[in-house]
Amino acid sequence: MTFDLDAYLARLKIDAPPVTSAGLARLQEAHLCSIAFEAIDPLTGRVPALDPDGLHHKLVSGGRGGYCFEQNSLFALALAALGFEAAPVMARVRNGASRGGARTHLAHIVRLEGREWLADVGFGGGGSRWPVPVERHRLDYQPGEVYRVVQDAETGEIVLERLVEGAWSGLYGFERLKVEPVDVEAANHLCATWEKAPFSSNLMLHRLRPDGRIGVFNTKVNEVRDGVKTSREIGSEADLRRLLADAFGLLVGEEDLALIAARLGLPADETAQAVA
Repeated sequence: MTFDLDAYLARLKIDAPPVTSAGLARLQEAHLCSIAFEAIDPLTGRVPALDPDGLHHKLVSGGRGGYCFEQNSLFALALAALGFEAAPVMARVRNGASRGGARTHLAHIVRLEGREWLADVGFGGGGSRWPVPVERHRLDYQPGEVYRVVQDAETGEIVLERLVEGAWSGLYGFERLKVEPVDVEAANHLCATWEKAPFSSNLMLHRLRPDGRIGVFNTKVNEVRDGVKTSREIGSEADLRRLLADAFGLLVGEEDLALIAARLGLPADETAQAVA
């Protein structure tokens, strides 16, 4: 099918943004707030589809989200339809480590107004609200967070870093290599099925909000609202159902819900109370 830009923008609840840095920032933020990061397909034994039809039926019209390969593949279709010049990059996730593993993350470099921007709607927790300029050591201040891009002399990678409690933490690093569709397809299959990747054995969710973020790792729920952090545990299958629908806007079938609850060891009745 042809990419349905109108349906995508309706999902994001915005009009078509201008092809400017401000328009790109608006698009990325709206996508992150509207389409939750989730890896439920790998957790329930499925490899996510990356073709335009599959992306549309799941993320646009199907009430679901996706992980980086789905999110940023959909985002690439939107960028092209809107007239942005974007190129994919494959990255090694660091999450605070000095080096990354395999190239298991997809993002995009957008060339705009004589500058380059690292645009990413699929990193999940810790990812930037707005695109980050690819200018080494330039501090990029975003609501409640600070980012920068640096060159790692040891690995040769360009690294996206976030300031965490006064220290710089590497999120992921990448090289300026040409990325072919088969590279993304292979990495997607690896991430969905490889026992060393986190997605097939953990419930991982994240959604940006205008006032903060909410994320889940297995039964742990972490929220940030207006700079205030809170945590709690998912207490039951019913609690999980409410959380998926209300906090993440996800339409998850009962069969998948029961499978996830069983994997997490959650009681199926509502007698268990969520731990505040």
